[in-house]
Amino acid sequence: MRWGGVVLAATLFTAAFLLFQVQPLLGRYILPWFGGMPEVWTACMLFFQVFLLAGYAYAHLLSRLTLRWQATIHVALTIIAAATLSVVPDAALKPTPEDMPVAKILWICTVCVGAAYFVLSSTSPLVQNWFARALPSRNPYRLYALSNAGSLLALASFPFVFEPLMTRDATATLWQWGFWGYTGLAVVCGVVLLSMKSEVRGQKTEDRGQRSDVKDAAKRDMFFWFALPMAASVLLLAITNKITLDIAVIPFLWVLPLGLYLLSFILCFEHPRRYHRGVYMTLLVAAMIGHVWVGRKSDELSVAVIVAVYALLLLSGCMVCHGEAYRLRPAARQLTAFYLMIAAGGAAGGVFVAVLAPRIFTLYHELHFGLLAIVLLALMCRTDVPAAMAKRRPYWAAALCAAGAAGFFIQSQRAQPDERTLENARNFFGVLTVVEETPQDLTLRKRLMQHGTTYHGLQFLDADKRRLPTAYYSPDSGIGLLLRDRPKGGLRIGVVGLGVGTIAAYGLAGDAMCFYEINPEVERLARTYFTFLADSEATTKVVLGDARLTMEHQSPQEYDILALDAFSSDAVPVHLLTVEAFEIYLRHLKPDGILAVHLSTRYLDLQSVVWKLAEHFELHTRWIESYEQSRTGALSSDWILLSRSEWPLNTPAIAARYSKPYADLARVPLWTDDHINLLNVLKKR
Repeated sequence: MRWGGVVLAATLFTAAFLLFQVQPLLGRYILPWFGGMPEVWTACMLFFQVFLLAGYAYAHLLSRLTLRWQATIHVALTIIAAATLSVVPDAALKPTPEDMPVAKILWICTVCVGAAYFVLSSTSPLVQNWFARALPSRNPYRLYALSNAGSLLALASFPFVFEPLMTRDATATLWQWGFWGYTGLAVVCGVVLLSMKSEVRGQKTEDRGQRSDVKDAAKRDMFFWFALPMAASVLLLAITNKITLDIAVIPFLWVLPLGLYLLSFILCFEHPRRYHRGVYMTLLVAAMIGHVWVGRKSDELSVAVIVAVYALLLLSGCMVCHGEAYRLRPAARQLTAFYLMIAAGGAAGGVFVAVLAPRIFTLYHELHFGLLAIVLLALMCRTDVPAAMAKRRPYWAAALCAAGAAGFFIQSQRAQPDERTLENARNFFGVLTVVEETPQDLTLRKRLMQHGTTYHGLQFLDADKRRLPTAYYSPDSGIGLLLRDRPKGGLRIGVVGLGVGTIAAYGLAGDAMCFYEINPEVERLARTYFTFLADSEATTKVVLGDARLTMEHQSPQEYDILALDAFSSDAVPVHLLTVEAFEIYLRHLKPDGILAVHLSTRYLDLQSVVWKLAEHFELHTRWIESYEQSRTGALSSDWILLSRSEWPLNTPAIAARYSKPYADLARVPLWTDDHINLLNVLKKR
C-alpha cells in the first residue's frame, strides 16, 4: 500500500498543478477579446469555481460506489477528456458586440477546457476519499494541503517561468502533454485500486456514539462549511478586481491573490497549529485600517506598498475563513460532503462578485461586504466563549458589523466639500463616476468622468470655457500639438477610447471623427453630461465594441491620425500594444498618417514597449510630455507620436516640445500576442 499511497499523492499533485496553471493561460487568450478589463478574470474565475463545484459533486456521488467502480468510471472520463482536449480558443469564438460578456466567457472556457477541468477538479476529493478508505489510520486532510501546494506552484511558475520564457502557444502545448501525463497516472491509480482484493472500510472502526456526534456536528456546522469559503471567495475576487483596476490587468496580479488564497488552505489544512484565531483576526483588523489608508494616499504610494497592504488583507481574511472551516471539519467518512460545501461556497462567492454585485452595487462595495461577513462569521462560529456571552453573541456581533459597515460606507462615499457625484454607473467593464466640482471661482466649475483611479476627461461648465480641450488633450499635449494649429478641416481621425469625447473639440468643418468604444455606458455618460460631441464642428460617430476586433474586420479607413487612448484604469490594455495590434493600426493609416499613443501610467514603463514596436516597424517617433495646469484643466500626459514618414512630425510646435527617449531597448522584449513579459516593465518607485 505504500506505493499505492505514493501514486495517489502524485496523481493529486499533478491534477492540482494542471488545474491552476490553465487558469492564467486561458485568461491570456481570452483577455484581448474583451478589452483587457479586470472583470474578464472575474468571469474566468466564476467558470473555474462552478466547474470545481461540479467536480466536487461528481466526487461526492462517486464516493458512494465501490472503489473498483469509482476507478473504472473516473479513468474512462479522463481518457475521454484527454482525447477531446483543445486548450487554444478558436478564432470563431471571438465575441461580437451583441454578446453578453460573462456568458460568452463561460462558453469559451467550457468549450476549450470544460471536460478536462471537470476531471481535474474532482481529483482532490476523490483521491482523498480513496486514501481514507485504503489507509483509515492516516489523516486524509493533509492531502488537501498537498493539493493546494501543487496549485500554488503552478500559479507561481506561470508569471515567473512560463510567461517570460515561453510563448502562450508553447505553454498550451506543454499543458496538453501534462494532461496526458495525468491520464497515465489516473490509469495507474485505477490498476492499483482494481487490484485490491477487498476494501478497507475504516468508517466501521468508529463506534456508534462517535458516529452520532459526527452527524450532529455536521448538521450544526454545515452552514459554516458553506459560508466561510463563500466569504473568502468574495474577498479574493474583490481584491483581485481592486488591484488590477488600480494597477494593470496582468496575469501576475491575478496570480498573486489566488496564490495567497491557496496558501491559506495549505497552512490551515497541513496542521491545526498553523492557524491561531487571535493572531489572524488582529492582522485582519490592521489590514482593514491599511485599506482605508491606501484609499486616501494611493497617489503617494508605490505599487509595492499598495499590493502588500491588499496581500495582507487577503491572506489574513482567508486564514480566518479557512482556519475556522478546518476547525469544524467532519470525520473522514463525510470528507466529500465537506469539500462539496467548500466548493459550493466558493462558487456562490464567484456568482456574487461576477454576476450579482454589478447589478446591485454602483460601486465596488463587495470588498467591504466580504470583510464584514468574515468578521461576523468568525464571531458566530466561536465555541470557546462563556455561555452568557454566547447567548448575546449574535446581537453584539451584528452591532459590531453594522458599525463597521457604516464606517466603510462613509469612507467609500467621502467627497471633497466642493464636489458632488452626479451618477455612478456599473457594468461588466467596471464603475464609471461623473462628478461635478464647484470651486469658489465659478468660472472653473467643471464635470469629470472617472473609471477606477483614472480620469476619462473633464469639461468646464462656463460658456466661455466649455469648448476648451482639457485633461490629456490640452493644446500643449501631444495630440493637441498635432491638431491645434492646422489651417483647415478635411482630416479623417480615428480615436480608440471615447472618454468624454474631448478630442472632438479640435474638430473642424469637413473633419470626420470615428470613436471606438467598448463600454456603452461611456458613450451614454459622455452624451448626457458632456457636450464635446454635440458642440464639435466635425462629423462624429461612435462604434461600440473592442477597437482592435472591430478594426480587424473593417476595410482600411485611411486615417490621417489614429489616436490610441484606451485606458483600463491606469494602464493601456496590453493587447493593444503588440506587433499584431500595430499591424492593424498601420493598415488603417495613410502612408504619411500619424499614430498617437497616450501612455500616462504610474506603474508600467509602456513607453519602452512602444519604442520597441517603433523600432520593429521602422517608425519615426516624437515623445511629448505635458503637465497639469488647473486653470486650463490640463492634466499631465505622455504622448508618443509615430509615423512612417518623418516630415509630419517636424512641425515647429512638435520640434520645440519633444523629448528624447530614455528606454533601454535591449532590456525590453518585442511584444506579440503570443509572448508578453510584463515583469520587466514594472516601474520601481
